[in-house]
Amino acid sequence: MRAIWKGSISFGLVNIPIALYPATRREELKFRLLRGTDLSPVNYKRVAEKDGKEVPWDQIVKGYEYEKGKFVVLGEKDFQRVDLEATQTVDIQDFVDVDEIDPMYFYKPYYLEPQKGGDKAYVLLRDVLAKSNKVGIAKVIIKTRQYLAGVKAMKDTLVLELLHFAEELADAEKLNVPKKLEPGKREIDMGEALVKSMTSKWDPKKYKDDYRDALLEVIEEKVESGGKEIEEKPKAKKESSKVIDLVAVLQQSLARNEGGKKKASTHKSSKSTRKKAA
Repeated sequence: MRAIWKGSISFGLVNIPIALYPATRREELKFRLLRGTDLSPVNYKRVAEKDGKEVPWDQIVKGYEYEKGKFVVLGEKDFQRVDLEATQTVDIQDFVDVDEIDPMYFYKPYYLEPQKGGDKAYVLLRDVLAKSNKVGIAKVIIKTRQYLAGVKAMKDTLVLELLHFAEELADAEKLNVPKKLEPGKREIDMGEALVKSMTSKWDPKKYKDDYRDALLEVIEEKVESGGKEIEEKPKAKKESSKVIDLVAVLQQSLARNEGGKKKASTHKSSKSTRKKAA
């Protein structure tokens, strides 16, 4: 992996040189827009709204729309006037309990790797965070933007996870959701039973991007056919999602789930019987 940022973690008088690495990757399928007649790639031009003319890069400036249709232009000196200190420092300002932070605030993780001379302080911070179940709340500037971030311990590694600022989260109170409606005791009992029957240990490898895999199959078929149209396979009919009787739906869900588990256990036992016989 290639570091996207190098700097240091700072808390109190402790300074740890670190490098920042992406902790996630998004394997999206990339498509180009083509002209249908000859499959020539379509490119974009920078065109001015006023007269439709193409604008070269050296004539483009950055502007902020402070009123509808009214802009103020900001140059490089204007951006430099914004005094953001410690541009290469993850400046930890507070330590808070992990459980106090709503998961909605977290949105993008990065791995932190200690650089030369930082191993001992890195291990100290990692172990203290793990034992105390704390997160270091910091501000960090990556490229040209300042972020709120949390420094967390994850096994042997320190992770910096970007956080939303409070004003970035939409207010859920504005949603029209049922607040006074309460399900009956029988519905709650059956709902809990259904959740219990579907509960398993967290295994992230169990879940795959089905859409991406299916789309890749379609692409491979089209490549093999020379780009010809592929006959669509008949799709299985989906069960109606309209809830008429919640208790009846819960009963059906429980029965189906228990039936699936019995089949799985029978399949496992028959496999083990065959192995013993062999």
